[in-house]
Parts: sequence; C-alpha cells; structure tokens
Amino acid sequence: MNNTKIDPLYFNADLEKRVVIRPEDYQWVDSPMPGVERMRLDRICDDVDRVTTIVRYAPNSEFSPHTHTGGEEFFVLEGAFADEHAIYPAGTYVRNPIGTSHTPRIGEAGATIFVKLDQFDAEDTEQKAIDTLTTEWRQGLVDGLTVMPLHSFSYESVALVKWAPNTKFQPHQHWGGEEIFVLSGTFYDEHGEYPTGTWLRNPHLSQHTPFTKDDGALIYVKVGHLA
Repeated sequence: MNNTKIDPLYFNADLEKRVVIRPEDYQWVDSPMPGVERMRLDRICDDVDRVTTIVRYAPNSEFSPHTHTGGEEFFVLEGAFADEHAIYPAGTYVRNPIGTSHTPRIGEAGATIFVKLDQFDAEDTEQKAIDTLTTEWRQGLVDGLTVMPLHSFSYESVALVKWAPNTKFQPHQHWGGEEIFVLSGTFYDEHGEYPTGTWLRNPHLSQHTPFTKDDGALIYVKVGHLA
C-alpha cells in the first residue's frame, strides 16, 4: 500500500512514558527506497537519529549502502534479510556496532525486521549474528519460563523469553526500563493484553506482574537501557 504520511523527527520520544503499539495500530510509511516500508515505534532525532522501527522489505528489494554511525540491532521476524555478508533467516538476531556498513539485498521471500538504530554505547563493539532457532534455552526464574540470552553490555541486557501456557512471574520493577516485542502467542500483565506483533516500552522504575494464558508467548526483551 502506498503511504505518503510524513515521518516525524520525534515520535514516542519521551522515554519516561509507557508506550504500547499493537498490530492494529501499525501505520506503514514508505522509505526513500522502492519496496521498503517502515512502521515507526519511537524516534528521537537530535545529534543522532535514534530509531526503533519495524521495516518491511518487498521481495527482491534493495536498500542503499550505509554505515551504522550509532550501531544497528535487529531481529528477523519474517522471510530472510540479506546483505553482502550473509543471509539471515527468520529468527536471527544481529548486532552491527558503530562504524560497520552494509548493503541490504532481499531475496524472493522478502523480509520483515524489528530494528533499533543509533542506540549503541561507543564501547559496545561486539558484532554478532545468532540463529535463535538452534540456540540452547536456559531455565528461567520460575517454572514454565525459559530464557535465551542474546547480549549484555554495561546495564543493558537482551534476551528471548519463552513463556509456557499459564505461566505467572512475580511482581517486579524495571530498573533502567524494559522494552518488549511479542514474537508469538499473547503476553499479559495487569495493565493489558499484548498479542503477537505488539511492542511495549515500560519506563525506568515501572512495575508489573506478567503472565500468559493458554497460548503462551515468546518475547524479545531488552532491559536497563532507558534510565
């Protein structure tokens, strides 16, 4: 669908506010490159263009060569993302630190990625690509919860968390905030219901008591980066 909405420089820019965006809230905006659409989740365009977004690539689309001046982190939601370095199928988690560059070239399957730009610490220089479909899970803090750590640096941690059906976690507070993207199933807390494709940003010192119902959930979680 052709969408000519203006892409704002500031969107959900107050990191002290809780934000929830569900799939029915998505508003896709065409990028400058044909066949590439963006769904902004947040954006703060000051000295750097700090962006969290979902990017949808049509089959056989390309994006211009670019350097990651503030780093790039992404998770492949659908299809297969590709560049001159590798092919990253759905379920791949990638970190490209500050100064890296690439030229995305997407194949016949197309691709949809959840991506965070210009949010790296200058000292966080580890580059990685993790196939989460083949990586081992670890037991979580409660029965029914398993965790796959993806990255940790300073106060920031990133993981996938798998919730079995009808699992409940203890009440807790988010020091440094918490960001969630629901990859499958439905995630819940006392504030609401979050189906597949929902993005949540819970600010520093927010708290909740999360749980699942009969369909369980798989979520991407980043904590500690919003203080």
